[in-house]
Amino acid sequence: MTTRLIAALILGFVVAVLLGRVYVPWLRKIHAGQEIREDGPTWHMSKAGTPTMGGVIFIIAVTVVALTVGFTFIRDGDMGAVFVLLFSLFYGAIGFLDDFEKLKKKQNLGLSAKAKFILQLVVAIALLYLLRLEGYLTPEAVYIPFWNVTVSMPEWLYFILAAFIIVGTVNSVNLTDGLDGLAASVTIPVFVFYTAVCFAWGVQFRSLAVFAAGLTGGLFGFLVYNFYPAKCFMGDTGSLFLGGAVCGMAFALDMPLILVTLGIIYIIEALSDILQVIYFKLTHGKRIFKMAPFHHHLEMGGWSGHKWTEKQIVALFAAISLIFAVISFAGCIGRYS
Repeated sequence: MTTRLIAALILGFVVAVLLGRVYVPWLRKIHAGQEIREDGPTWHMSKAGTPTMGGVIFIIAVTVVALTVGFTFIRDGDMGAVFVLLFSLFYGAIGFLDDFEKLKKKQNLGLSAKAKFILQLVVAIALLYLLRLEGYLTPEAVYIPFWNVTVSMPEWLYFILAAFIIVGTVNSVNLTDGLDGLAASVTIPVFVFYTAVCFAWGVQFRSLAVFAAGLTGGLFGFLVYNFYPAKCFMGDTGSLFLGGAVCGMAFALDMPLILVTLGIIYIIEALSDILQVIYFKLTHGKRIFKMAPFHHHLEMGGWSGHKWTEKQIVALFAAISLIFAVISFAGCIGRYS
């Protein structure tokens, strides 16, 4: 199994790097440039025109890995990776529609918030139903990380909370994609965690382990083109796919609550945005942060006066994500062992 995981990691990286050599110039050729928020940091305006939809690079990379390195597992009936991949692809498709609308309108506005929410909710419910049907989910025994215990919950309540967790997490990952290399760098430790726990728990999680290792490699390959200064952005195509993959793995492993620690950066980013909006409305124009999400607050010198560079923020957030991935591993390693 160790050999397969190494092969998945390397293949994901190689496919992403080779694909990017062709795909990124093609995006430039068709003028698939990203429009930049006018209310964002002024220095971000220089990024206008950078190709978007670069997430296709790691999407194809992990798909290739899942269907090649993981083929024998799928053939033998281990469908976990297939379910997670399909779920992620559906979210990636929603992101693609959003990116396409932005490119067509030549502005940073794609699908309406209502349309995106409805589409994301439908996909979330479909995944939950499928995983429940296939025996991956057990609402009657919800796992509590760190305490290594389970509690029962009415199935209808479980589905409501689970759908909320999925849609919230997917959009939180999307919010994190605001600086060159940030979302990919924060998500790599998350999938290293998934690879490690699947490997530790044994044969029943083989295909999920291959998927996680393949996406880790794909993200490393994508960073060749996305790290500062970015040659392309992942776009909503990539960030929604990643959000779907992060959630899909947690639910396929039947421990969605691990996202509380594992997804700490996503939560910080989302909460900063929510708190900013609420405080702004309650105080008629005052702000907690210089700009939300939180990475922009640091970038603009909030609180300390020190204006963090993009590289510094990416390094900080990736380090925090790695620390909490280790903490999460310690908190759930006894789940199936």
